[in-house]
Amino acid sequence: MIRRLALLLLVLAGIPQAALAAPKPPADLVRASLLAEPSSVAGGRPFTVAVRMAMKPGWHVYWRNPGDSGLPPEITWTLPAGFSAGSVQWPTPERIPVSHLMNFGYEDEAVLLVTLTPPPSLDPAQPVRIAAKLNYLVCERECIPGSADLRLDLPAANVSPAPDPANAALFEGARSKLPQSVSWTSRVGGEGERLRLDIDVPGLKPETIRSGAFFPYSETAIENAAAQDLTADASGLHLRLTRATPGDPLPATLPGVLTLEEDTGSGPVTRSYAVGGEPPAVAAPVAAAPVPAAPALAPEERLTLWSAAALAFLGGLILNLMPCVFPVLSIKVMSLVRHSGEGPARVRLHGLAYTAGVLAAFLGLAGLLIALKSGGAGIGWGFQLQSPLVVAGLAYLLFAMGLSLSGVFAIGTGVAGLGDGLTRRAGLEGSFFTGVLATVVATPCTAPFMGAAVGFALTQSSAAALAIFAALGLGLALPFLLFTLWPSAMRALPRPGAWMELLKQALAFPVYATVAWLVWVLAQQVGSAGLLAGLTGLVLVAFAAWVWERARSAGSVLAVTARVAAVAALLAVGLLAVSADRDRASSVAVASRDGTEPFTQARLDDLLGRGQPVFVDMTAAWCITCQVNERLALDTAPVRAAMAARGITYLKGDWTNQNPEITRLLERHGRSGVPLYLLYASAGEPAVLPQILTQASVLSSLEPVPLAAGARSAALQQTGAH
Repeated sequence: MIRRLALLLLVLAGIPQAALAAPKPPADLVRASLLAEPSSVAGGRPFTVAVRMAMKPGWHVYWRNPGDSGLPPEITWTLPAGFSAGSVQWPTPERIPVSHLMNFGYEDEAVLLVTLTPPPSLDPAQPVRIAAKLNYLVCERECIPGSADLRLDLPAANVSPAPDPANAALFEGARSKLPQSVSWTSRVGGEGERLRLDIDVPGLKPETIRSGAFFPYSETAIENAAAQDLTADASGLHLRLTRATPGDPLPATLPGVLTLEEDTGSGPVTRSYAVGGEPPAVAAPVAAAPVPAAPALAPEERLTLWSAAALAFLGGLILNLMPCVFPVLSIKVMSLVRHSGEGPARVRLHGLAYTAGVLAAFLGLAGLLIALKSGGAGIGWGFQLQSPLVVAGLAYLLFAMGLSLSGVFAIGTGVAGLGDGLTRRAGLEGSFFTGVLATVVATPCTAPFMGAAVGFALTQSSAAALAIFAALGLGLALPFLLFTLWPSAMRALPRPGAWMELLKQALAFPVYATVAWLVWVLAQQVGSAGLLAGLTGLVLVAFAAWVWERARSAGSVLAVTARVAAVAALLAVGLLAVSADRDRASSVAVASRDGTEPFTQARLDDLLGRGQPVFVDMTAAWCITCQVNERLALDTAPVRAAMAARGITYLKGDWTNQNPEITRLLERHGRSGVPLYLLYASAGEPAVLPQILTQASVLSSLEPVPLAAGARSAALQQTGAH
């Protein structure tokens, strides 16, 4: 569905704001409460609290791995000094089908248990005040984000606290829904689309197993909605699953929760088991009381609506200098030259039409993004380029424009803008659609200031978000608009003449370069068969253009025949684009170089749990800013040597195709797109590097990380030698 909707971006002019207004959740959708198991708290004695969410019938919240869409609940604690909070103990989830998706979560009620540990001593005169900020996404067919501020006061005691009888049944029921930890050995095998999970279960009685379901901890391991085939024999259990990405290497392990419906003789009983090992526990975020401590933010991230709009405006201005916008800038220059003789008033109209096209495209793209995210889709800025269908479509469109600039065929009466092919009337529509195209090709680039502004926008109301995106579009359009509104600048343009034909043909080559880049991106998203389909589509575009131009000078019968052939070729192009989309493969555009590992949340948690420094690079093949940063800064010998000397593990996340784990990490850091660079030098919040990197800036950010033991010894020996 996302891929079909993204195709509309090429012609989308806007979405009514009323349709996108994100409603606040009614109070009865989720009733949240915070409860404690003991009636009091004693120093040094851990105790358990519960965050209870009771949902309205038909609505659900999500498990730690939400499945195909959604977000798990997040709890941020505000505790007295010296207290610490453990990780969430997740009850066994249910499979919740929504249309063609499969979600993992809870209906009716979810009780999340967390262990709190107090310091060794407490002041009996001071009550223990516990507070929690709960953020959640609750869904039926539509999804609504919500939050709750939860508080609990408990008396401090010098003796071992007794359980609170009023809450005993709730905690007993919550623990009964936790998966049992077992030491069963599991193995992963399979090939192609199929994945096999074999689990050794000592003493298993195969005849008692009636059915089962597997919930992996990893969000990208399996096709969640596909059928799960479970068989049992004397050796154990055998699950046949469908892999999410057939081209990826088989995982070494596949931890998760397995539910089994067993026949006990007196009726079926469903039990759940944690198999394959539990992921490293990550402590819940805790803010010191009484004032929650916020992580240090860069100045550009301490945002209000007005400051975010200002940053978006600056980011839009800088986008004009990005390489992905250059081909359209070339087209705009030709447009100004061609229209300079029409008089200042007419040229101003072209500037206003171009600006309207930019704003309409930005608001339409932002509106679609907001609507999809409100529906639970895990996407971000630039999401349309995660679709091979859109990438191929853009390549075909720009290739046709390049052929027109080269003189293979004529679009309408002019050559300077996409919209000139839609009408022969004055060409204002051409300026409008040139603005639309400028926006579409600008999305792969992320300018300074832009990431924080876009991330902030997508956490606000629809009206505020659209205002920020409008500021971004105004920044992109302003230089061209000012040029058309400034009469003296227009007088500096040369007069139209024969030289324009040569310049027109020369400007085709930046367009062809963009087509080559788009084909390279397509190659990272699809297999060899899909790439062949995409390249064949380019041949058919050229054939259709050639036939259409030949029809202009042919007789009536031949002209009709030629144009039918051209239309048939274009229909074939559409079929080939769909074929390329279906042949999507795992991305290899950012294949790990020496010293890097592919990003997974489990691997990041494991490294941080062992206290190792980590550098996280979130990138994508279609992100030109990412590619430039890698070649000019991250992939240079000094930076690689500095990371190796400090024992920094380099994790690279590839967002070329959709990846919910990467989307979630971006959202946690207030971003909605790549690039994102994080340096975990020690425990706590990571340092966020700028979106535009230099070798010097990266080396400077690495300096606080101490040298690894081996590198430190070598440095000391070298110093002693001198």
